[in-house]
Amino acid sequence: MCGIVGAVAQRNITPILVEGLKRLEYRGYDSCGVALHVDGKLQRSRSTARVAELESQINEAGMQGFTGIAHTRWATHGAPASHNAHPHFSPNEANARIALVHNGIIENHDELRAELSALGYVFQSQTDTEVIAHLVDHMYSGDLFETVKLAVKRLHGAYAIAVFSREEPHRVVAARQGSPLIVGVGKGENFVASDAMALAGTTDQIIYLEEGDVVDLQLGKCWIVDVDGRSVEREVKTVHAHTGAAELGPYRHYMQKEIFEQPRVIGDTLEGVTGIMPELFGDGAARVFKEIDRVLILACGTSYYAGLTAKYWIESVAKVPVAVEIASEYRYRDTVPHPKTLVVTITQSGETADTLAALKHARSLGMVHTLTICNVATSAMVRECALAYITRAGVEVGVASTKAFTTQLAALFLLTLTLAQVNGHLSDEQEATYLKQMRHLPVAIAAVLALEPQIIAWADDFARKDNALFLGRGIHYPIALEGALKLKEISYIHAEAYPAGELKHGPLALVTDEMPVVTIAPNDALLEKLKSNMQEVRARGGQLYVFADVDSRITSGDGLHVIRLPEHYGLLSPILHVAALQLLAYHTALAKGTDVDKPRNLAKSVTVE
Repeated sequence: MCGIVGAVAQRNITPILVEGLKRLEYRGYDSCGVALHVDGKLQRSRSTARVAELESQINEAGMQGFTGIAHTRWATHGAPASHNAHPHFSPNEANARIALVHNGIIENHDELRAELSALGYVFQSQTDTEVIAHLVDHMYSGDLFETVKLAVKRLHGAYAIAVFSREEPHRVVAARQGSPLIVGVGKGENFVASDAMALAGTTDQIIYLEEGDVVDLQLGKCWIVDVDGRSVEREVKTVHAHTGAAELGPYRHYMQKEIFEQPRVIGDTLEGVTGIMPELFGDGAARVFKEIDRVLILACGTSYYAGLTAKYWIESVAKVPVAVEIASEYRYRDTVPHPKTLVVTITQSGETADTLAALKHARSLGMVHTLTICNVATSAMVRECALAYITRAGVEVGVASTKAFTTQLAALFLLTLTLAQVNGHLSDEQEATYLKQMRHLPVAIAAVLALEPQIIAWADDFARKDNALFLGRGIHYPIALEGALKLKEISYIHAEAYPAGELKHGPLALVTDEMPVVTIAPNDALLEKLKSNMQEVRARGGQLYVFADVDSRITSGDGLHVIRLPEHYGLLSPILHVAALQLLAYHTALAKGTDVDKPRNLAKSVTVE
């Protein structure tokens, strides 16, 4: 991983490749590179800096070509270093015949490396990708398409690859298995990419390759064979990839912009919802929702915390039991499947490898009722699930998710109300009240974001700390988890989150005046118990930073810092409180001077296991 762009054209494709990489920067990466077919030779440029630096290198070298591939890499095998950056050449730099880029992980790379080393190939990197390049070179028969079809049969694991040969100008061959890849169809030219957004402005005619597909791209030809080697036709779809995220406007970072976009995108996500009905989730949802008697939520990272929040909602309002599983763990343990389960996946990109694999595992166990909450209508997850609710967060460039998370919560609350209605637990009066609250969410979140100046003052204190503790109770415990995750992701401050009632069962040992304790204190049924937990912190000299509702009767004092949210919002309160936590993480990172939008070691779209 993380991003691929390739092109075959009758014009100079260098600007297309570079622009494609820029559009894929939101995924996160630690190196990048471009390879071109230039005057009968292969030429490349690689960098461990940003794409802008790579572009300067390319311009300085005067690199131009009609056939080429490009890549942004997030390190899996081998450190982030120039020699590990893609594209990889084979047999060597001086006599390169094959150029290749790869997303994914090849699980049998050690076996193949040993075999190819015995044949005389000298490896210049620690990557599993170079193994594929040498394998293709070793098997090359003069027809790159036929060679790649044979070579991928030797690969175990997940991959999306794009490769071209010195011997065959105007030809790029690509293949996918377990990692997303699309084809862009032009007039007398063709393209390949990880993501339709990479080709925005170049073509809107997109083919979504399926598992096991191998594609031969030439000037006037796009030939696809499936996993069994049979020629297939894949539907060409018109996709208008969103590009508006490229403009920062008055904001310093995309993360800040995306935090402040939340009132609008939540409104967009709920647009057209005039009543609660199963059809919001697709044709056939009414039948499915009547057949199921439990819910299994599969997700990773921030999306997993959205699922934990939804568990509280669904069990409380709809009276349906819910299990929430970390997708990367779910398929590797023995579980007890039930055919009347609604399997719900939550994913921003719709391409998260662990979540896709977990979904397929659940289906293999006989659980066929599937629904996804996803931000990308054209993603693999939407295609894999029978039902879907598409959030409308738009492109999220910042690696640390913000607006995608809150739109997921909005969609999950709609699911909660729908299941409650189907099961007879939602009266007309309750429906009207909840819908009114949801329509008011954009205004309520905007009021929370107006607290930014007060949160900035806290951030200056946090930036001097090495550790932080987050506490929440009930439906705000998952929000505490999300707040801790945001702080550690972008400020690199170690942060943990606990249910406040667990404080005395271990975490209290960590509390000192150097350990800020962030507490989410809505005015709900657990408030008085939470106040007792806060007193436990104060008694040990801890510094409390409390996000309280306006009527929660918590006042600032020695060791107790309070920011009041404008209103209490009942079951929807987590959506408001998390916006405040996002701002705290953002401004702490800003004070520390970290790379907010592209934090170290992290990627936006995790397409490897």
